[in-house]
Amino acid sequence: MRLRSLLFVPGDRPERFAKAEASGADALILDFEDAVAAAAKPAARAAVAARLGEPRGSVRLFVRINPLDGGFVADDLAALRGLAPDAIVLPKAEGAASLTELAQRLAAVGIAAPVLPIATETPAAIFALGSYAQAEVPLAGLTWGAEDLPAAIGATTSREDDGRYTPPYEMARSLTLFAAHAAGVAAIDTVYPAFRDLDGLAAYAARAARDGFTGMMAIHPAQVAAINAAFTPTETQIAAARRITAAFAAAPDAGALQVDGRMVDAPHLKQAQRLIARAGADAAAD
Repeated sequence: MRLRSLLFVPGDRPERFAKAEASGADALILDFEDAVAAAAKPAARAAVAARLGEPRGSVRLFVRINPLDGGFVADDLAALRGLAPDAIVLPKAEGAASLTELAQRLAAVGIAAPVLPIATETPAAIFALGSYAQAEVPLAGLTWGAEDLPAAIGATTSREDDGRYTPPYEMARSLTLFAAHAAGVAAIDTVYPAFRDLDGLAAYAARAARDGFTGMMAIHPAQVAAINAAFTPTETQIAAARRITAAFAAAPDAGALQVDGRMVDAPHLKQAQRLIARAGADAAAD
């Protein structure tokens, strides 16, 4: 499943669904949670259920439900009964135990869908990140959030004045990245809130791709193109990766080789192979 860009859309704004689907996002996250006021949640459930019952296009349709320990989730899941969202986004997830509980609830309403946990929104969640690798529930990926956690512990912000994360939240981001790769699933970075700052977004997304994230969430259709570009290997990168793999194929007993004027060894070969595989998956999805 290619997941470079995942665009949030409030579930109670069905007039935005078509524009969001035309944005180029790989997936929409139709939201029942933070983007929808309590009084509007019934309307959101009805609109999302109606959309899931219609013919699908190429864009995957995820649904973010409300947290498992709140008063809204039962109605969320009842509204999705028998429908087929491409994934369920679980806020305030606290490791594999949360997934097991959700799986039981999904089975009760006839939903078979992978789960995308938002895995850092409570203090306890940080200590459960390693458990996703042992989870028996199918995962669509793993992502994190930078807003709920500081609110949960009384911090004033998760960011420095220049927009960088403060050390606790940089740690949460890094742990999510490693937890996703340990579980063998997509590592999805959180949103870039300044949706009019497309240059800042492009720089942020490029750093995320550099660090090992495979995709990113978005809050506005205008952000999608920059995110897709950041997480799509360029022809230059693909060509360089192919030169590395070709060099090792020609010298299978070599531990290290010189390619393009630098020494490369087994980790570089693995990186090259992964990039080529990702490029192939992107091409197949287009």
